[in-house]
Amino acid sequence: MDYPESVITINRKGEREVRRLLRRGEFVEYDYIDPETGNPVEKGKRSIVLKTPEGEEHYFLIPLKDGRFLAVLDKDSKERKVWNGSKAVDV
Repeated sequence: MDYPESVITINRKGEREVRRLLRRGEFVEYDYIDPETGNPVEKGKRSIVLKTPEGEEHYFLIPLKDGRFLAVLDKDSKERKVWNGSKAVDV
């Protein structure tokens, strides 16, 4: 099959690959702060919730020493609320 060059990328081995859409949706990103001080905790740990028509997936984003993040899927699908600066809101 012929793919447009705009969807082709080169991997680390120098091989061509097609970027294929799996899902589309919205996301919510949040971090964690100390409830006493309001300062960030755990050196930049964050979470992302991917929202799709099929449901939500929660990922912990754990910072690595080289500036990248390790994404870990949270298998617990509980409802979450986040603080928006003035009140608790749904993710």
